[in-house]
Amino acid sequence: MSLLKKKIISEVKNDLADIEEAVKNNLNPYFDLVSDIASHILFAGGKRLRPLLMILSAKICGNTKKDSAAISSIFEYLHTASLLHDDLIDDASMRRGKPVAHSIWGNAAAVLTGDFLLARSLSIATKTGIPEVIEAIAEITEYMSQGEIFQLMNKQRLDLSEKEYMEIIKCKTAVLFRGACRTGALVAGASRDKKDALSLYGMNLGIAFQMADDLLDYTADSKLLGKKTGADIREGKLTLPVIYALNQADSKDRRFIETIIKNKDFNLSDFTNLQELLKKYKSLSYTKKIANDYVEKAKTSLDIFKPVKARETLLDIADYAMVRKT
Repeated sequence: MSLLKKKIISEVKNDLADIEEAVKNNLNPYFDLVSDIASHILFAGGKRLRPLLMILSAKICGNTKKDSAAISSIFEYLHTASLLHDDLIDDASMRRGKPVAHSIWGNAAAVLTGDFLLARSLSIATKTGIPEVIEAIAEITEYMSQGEIFQLMNKQRLDLSEKEYMEIIKCKTAVLFRGACRTGALVAGASRDKKDALSLYGMNLGIAFQMADDLLDYTADSKLLGKKTGADIREGKLTLPVIYALNQADSKDRRFIETIIKNKDFNLSDFTNLQELLKKYKSLSYTKKIANDYVEKAKTSLDIFKPVKARETLLDIADYAMVRKT
């Protein structure tokens, strides 16, 4: 474990404990099957980053009430619902080092459990009594669905542009980060400039976080990652490293990359060759540079806040987004 990760965990261990309790207490399913399926992914080693961002955002605005944890569980449920649906759409086999839920309980049960978690999120949001929170959660579910649809429509599309890729990751990932941070500010009753600053932090962090994820698919150890490396391209998803390499490659190398994209049954040797091409055309370093730029934007957006502990932790989380291994 890196020193930065140890530092972050040390600072937020009480918050993480509160989140863990809230995620369990707020689940309250009507059927054991729903509990089993939701728990399969909810308690399989997730980082709880999204609910943590909500709590830290509330704290940086002066809110220290413990009931923030109950509200923050919304963001773990939304994230988990998206994973249940994603794994089914992508025909994935592993998630967080375990077989995916639909491979155990079937497609229908996995989809319906994801739907339950979305509904539970909205139910918790209504209990805040804050219309803007309810609006934020509704907006997140809408954007995440749009992102999934857009990605589905563009699978294996060889001319996918960087701009289109950015729209996908904003909808699929960054909007949830932004919503978590904004909700923290709303719960704290923060001023408009602070709500906007935290929204900007969340959006930029979410973009950087997803780009880092996309890099890990080509650089990480599959055991640490909890899923097979190369899963994105095997599922026909073009992420920034591949998009950039396609645009930079000569005709021979481009043809090879296109073959990999079109053939999901490529072997380890093919994938190793692809990794070498990504290095050759500096697409990994290019993606990392763009992601780092978004990290810096996220950190700069916190300049309006006083140097309190929550601010320091949010800055550390932004830095950690680019050095993590999972």
